[in-house]
Amino acid sequence: MTGFLITAGSLALVVLRQPMVLVLAFAVMCVHQFVARNSSVEFFIQDLWFTVDRDVLLPIPMFILAGNIMSRGVIAQRLIDIMIELTANIRGGLAVATILACAVFAAISGSSIVTLAAIGSIMYPALLREGYSKHLALGLLCSGGTLGILIPPSIPMMLYGIITDTSIVKLFMGGIGPGLLMTVFFVVYCVIVAPIRARGKFSFSRLLTAMRRGGPAMFLPVLLLGGIYTGYFTATEAAVVSLVYALAVEGLIYRDLTLKDFSAMLGESVRLFGTLLPLLAIAGSFNTILDYEGIPKMLVEWLSQWITNPVTAGLTMNVILLIAGCFMDVGSAILILSPLLLPLMQAHGFDPVHVGVITTVNLEIGYITPPVGINLFVAMSVFKESFTTIVRGVWPFVLLMLIPLLITTFVPQIVFMFIP
Repeated sequence: MTGFLITAGSLALVVLRQPMVLVLAFAVMCVHQFVARNSSVEFFIQDLWFTVDRDVLLPIPMFILAGNIMSRGVIAQRLIDIMIELTANIRGGLAVATILACAVFAAISGSSIVTLAAIGSIMYPALLREGYSKHLALGLLCSGGTLGILIPPSIPMMLYGIITDTSIVKLFMGGIGPGLLMTVFFVVYCVIVAPIRARGKFSFSRLLTAMRRGGPAMFLPVLLLGGIYTGYFTATEAAVVSLVYALAVEGLIYRDLTLKDFSAMLGESVRLFGTLLPLLAIAGSFNTILDYEGIPKMLVEWLSQWITNPVTAGLTMNVILLIAGCFMDVGSAILILSPLLLPLMQAHGFDPVHVGVITTVNLEIGYITPPVGINLFVAMSVFKESFTTIVRGVWPFVLLMLIPLLITTFVPQIVFMFIP
C-alpha cells in the first residue's frame, strides 16, 4: 500500500508538470520515512549533505564555465576554419568538417548542448548554402553534438564516476576509443551520402594560415588529454587548466571576451550547475538506501534467472538504457540507473569503467531520440525548425550509432586501449 501511495504521489507531481528534482525528492523522502528500516527524513537530509560535500564535484562547474566561454567566443569559428581547409578536397567535405569540428570542440567543452549550439549556429547556415538538404544538415549537427558527452572531458562521465565511485580519469580515457569510433562512422556516412562533390583542391598554405589563427584553440584538447593520459593532471586540475586556458585564449589572445560577457556566462553556468547539484544529492541519498536495503544484490539475483551470460547482460543493459534515454534526461538516468545496473554487469564480468562508457554511449543516443531527446529541443531553438523536421533528420544517425554501441559493448579493448 505504501509503495502504491508513493508511486501515485510521484505520478501526480509529474502530471502537474513539477520539476524532476521535486518528484525525485518526494519519492526518496517517502522511501526514507515509510519504507526503509531505521531511517527517517532526518537521514535523508544528512545524505544530501554527505553527497555534495565531496571534492570530486569540483571539476563540474569549472568545465561548464569553460565550455560556455568557448562556445560564446571565437574558438568554435577558428576550429571550424581549420577543419574546412583540412577537408577541402573530400566529397562532402563541409559535412565531414562539421563532424570533425564537433569532435574537437567536444574535447574542450564536455557538453553536448554546448557543442551543438556552438558548432551548429555557425555550420547550419553554411551547410544549407552549400546545397545540403535540411534533413541531412540537422541530422549530422544533432548527432555530432552528442560527441560532447563521449569524448573527454565529459560531464555525464563525471556524474557516473561520482555516483559509482569509479575513477573519473579512467572514464575519460575510456571514452576516447568509442568517441573516435563514433566519429569515424559519422565521417564515413557523410562521405557516402553527401550529394556534394569536393569543394576544391587542398591548399597547405590556407591550412597553415587557419592553423596559425586557430592554433591556441587546437592546443587545448592536446593539453588536457595529454595531461590526463600521462597522469600529470587529475580531473579537477584538468578542469582548472581548461577554465584558465579558455579565459586566456578568449580574453588575452583573441580579445573577444568582455567583463559583461563573462558575467553573463558565469550566471548561466551557475544556473546549470544548480540544476545538477540537487539531482546528484537526491540520487546519492537514494543510492544509500538501495545499498543499505540490499536492493542491487536482490536485483542481480532476480535477473540472473534470465540473464546467464555476458552477451544477454550487455544486450539487456543497452535496451534498458536506450528506452530510458527516450524518456529521461542524461543526469537523471545515470544517477538512478547506474547503481542498479552496475552490480548486474559486474556479476557477468564487466569492468565498472566499461559499464560507464557503455552507459554514456547509450545516453548519447538518447540525446537525439524522441520524445525528450535534449538535442532535439536545443536544435529547435538554435535552428528555428519544427520538431518533426528535426526528428526526420536524425533517425538515420540513430540507427548508425547503434553499430558503435554494440562494438563498444562487446569489444572492451575499444574502451581500454587508451587507459595506461
